[in-house]
Amino acid sequence: MRTGVIAKKLGMARFFDEAGAHVPVTVLSLEGCQVVAHRTKDKDGYVALQLGAGSKKPKNTSKALRGHFGKAQVEPKHKVVEFRVSEDNLIDVGAEITADHYLPGQKIDVTATTVGKGFAGAMKRWNFGGLRATHGVSVSHRSHGSTGQRQDPGRTFKGKKMAGHLGQETVTTLNVTVWRVDVERGLILVRGSVPGTEGTYVRLRDAVKSAAPEGVPTPGAFRRNGEAPAANEGPDAAAAVEEAAVTEAPVEAAAHEAEAPVAEAPAAEEAPKTEGDKA
Repeated sequence: MRTGVIAKKLGMARFFDEAGAHVPVTVLSLEGCQVVAHRTKDKDGYVALQLGAGSKKPKNTSKALRGHFGKAQVEPKHKVVEFRVSEDNLIDVGAEITADHYLPGQKIDVTATTVGKGFAGAMKRWNFGGLRATHGVSVSHRSHGSTGQRQDPGRTFKGKKMAGHLGQETVTTLNVTVWRVDVERGLILVRGSVPGTEGTYVRLRDAVKSAAPEGVPTPGAFRRNGEAPAANEGPDAAAAVEEAAVTEAPVEAAAHEAEAPVAEAPAAEEAPKTEGDKA
């Protein structure tokens, strides 16, 4: 069992596939998702990885957490979550999880806190139909109706669907599809419903009801603490391409300039001869 990751919901975007079909996606950013600590069988009774994501000012971090992050030699994190893993899928403390931890087309489960909607009525909260809009009903068209029976049992049972607080609860969306990953910018684009508002930290894990595809990195795709990004993963690759383009441009310009005087030289030499003949 592999570890999951912590990502930040940035919002939505749209792309077009090879057939020209419109593809709506949700953009998730890893934002420095690092391994903070290990949970072992001998010490804690279970095996897990503690991950942290996002940045937090040291002055806003408690002294105990500053020591906890300092022991792992990582910066203070805004969000800390534990993921259960098998013993052979432990990752070194301080390693940073990269976006290619998941493959395009892979199914994942997304867990987050839903949008809070405050106190809502029965029609909005439970999709009740409400009372009649015409005869026999006054003022209470959107009420939920009776909630009990007769003298026996003489009460309303617990769990009755009534008006109350809506949203602001932990929800897991199953089998969300990974559409594309951007390792350079640490982005994961997914198709499907992602709970929460923009700026919410969500937890991603391998789908429990779908098999993982072949080629999934095990124990995961990560970069060790202090290790520089690979040439094809960091901004150095783009800088190298731009530098090559800038280097090639003067060479081509110089070639054109060298060819231009050669073509104009005979015309310049013939002009004095013509004036000399006239004289």
